[in-house]
Amino acid sequence: MIKRVAIIGLGTMGPGMAARLARGGVEVVAHDIAPKAIERARSMLDAAEGVLDNLGISTSGNNGSVRFTDKIEDAVASVDLVIENVPEKEEIKADVYRKIDGLIAPDTIVASDTSGIPITSLQTHISNPARMVGMHWSNPPHIIPMIEVIGGQRTAPETVQTIRDFIRSLGLLPVLLKKDVPGFVENRVLYALLREVVDLVERGVIEPEDIDTCVSWGIGYKLAVIGPMALLDMAGMDIYHSVSSFLNEDLCDRKDVAPLVREQIAAGKLGIKSGEGIYSYTSESIASLQPERARKLVAIRRILEGKE
Repeated sequence: MIKRVAIIGLGTMGPGMAARLARGGVEVVAHDIAPKAIERARSMLDAAEGVLDNLGISTSGNNGSVRFTDKIEDAVASVDLVIENVPEKEEIKADVYRKIDGLIAPDTIVASDTSGIPITSLQTHISNPARMVGMHWSNPPHIIPMIEVIGGQRTAPETVQTIRDFIRSLGLLPVLLKKDVPGFVENRVLYALLREVVDLVERGVIEPEDIDTCVSWGIGYKLAVIGPMALLDMAGMDIYHSVSSFLNEDLCDRKDVAPLVREQIAAGKLGIKSGEGIYSYTSESIASLQPERARKLVAIRRILEGKE
């Protein structure tokens, strides 16, 4: 039974994860080496709590808690599960595993929230690879209930089962991957979509604003209710065969990163974090963007769950 969890590395995901775990009755110790990251996480935690209230997610009977610390040995002391949430570089993650290896019990599970580094690669950096598993949350983690569960080649089946059961006990949705592939499933599908839309904009087929409208109010609107495999059944395999027989040949299949993206980076246009990307942002628009998107995601989730 998982009752005490350490989150190592806060970033943008950590506060939402901590809030959702605590709402499920878990004692959470959240760690980061940067004082500013901890300070920012404290403020984000309050916002996440408000969103969970709006979702109607109450405590499981046993109130959980969130405590912050800048000492990793304090964070992992006597925990049942460590969720590693540091930047997406294998060497940084490996350093974390080396630091905690001698600090945790032999049966403590180590889960990585990596967005796509194969778990098989990561578990080579830990002394007991059988206890290591992928636990990929989707951003924002306190709103989106789906979590991918990925076992590496040396992950014990009971480790995978324990994490699946734990996710279910929180009222969330575990999605089990049968194979450990780069990017897992959610990001593979997402990046296939992003590759195509970037290519269409780059070829002058459509403007960014129009493709956002097309995807959000077209396939995105449908996919929120009807999954892609169910959509195949709805459209008909014969229709899919007919269209894909000529369309697949023209779809973007580039193996490198599109020039549009490289040019944006060279110009310092990284997106919201720099104030300009595909679109331009003011400090005022950035401040209102996140709560507005959260409000809409909450409304959609409540409808999908039959609460509205």
